Amino acid sequence: MGIPAHQPTYVNVRSNSMAAVFGWMAAGLGITAMVSMMLVSSPALFALVTGSKMIIYGAFILEFGLVVAISGFAARMGAATAAPLFFLYSALNGITLSGIFLIYTHQSISSAFVTTAGTFAITSGYGIITKRDLTSVGSFCFMGLVGIVIASLVNIFLHSGMLQFIVSGLGLIIFIGLIAYDSQKYKGAEGAAAISGALSLYLDFLNLFLIMLRLFGNSRD
Repeated sequence: MGIPAHQPTYVNVRSNSMAAVFGWMAAGLGITAMVSMMLVSSPALFALVTGSKMIIYGAFILEFGLVVAISGFAARMGAATAAPLFFLYSALNGITLSGIFLIYTHQSISSAFVTTAGTFAITSGYGIITKRDLTSVGSFCFMGLVGIVIASLVNIFLHSGMLQFIVSGLGLIIFIGLIAYDSQKYKGAEGAAAISGALSLYLDFLNLFLIMLRLFGNSRD
């Protein structure tokens, strides 16, 4: 039998949908980077923000609420509402992440970003083109993510460098798996679902970036 005439249109729709997911994600990362750089370029504002626990804690709380809202209710609220909330979340992340410039050298931050971008591109590409169902990979990585969150909370009290290294190493593997899974999961997403997918991949990217910094970054000390 010949290839149905409508098949190229179907492929284009799925391709365009994935482009929309990556477009939203790239916009979010751009906003995060822009806000961080704006803060860093203004020493007075940077000192005010990073020195205020109320601002930092308030931003974290609001970020958590936005993630829950977008992830759980994006379909109900629609793209017109989900998009501004996603951009607000991205801007808040720019504030909370600006502190990495106090800890790591600019070269380390740049190297970690480039490495993360390359890893993301390869892994996401695999998730999109593979014919293997990655649902089991996603489930396994999610359970692993719960484990490293618990271990990280415990390490707040233990202050173990070895445990932190193990958690970071496992996190590297887990988020690489989640990138592949989320890329496959949202490759046909449209509208508000595309924004929800962009948020998932945005979080995968940022967490992988921070892990790269912890494992390979050079501190300013």
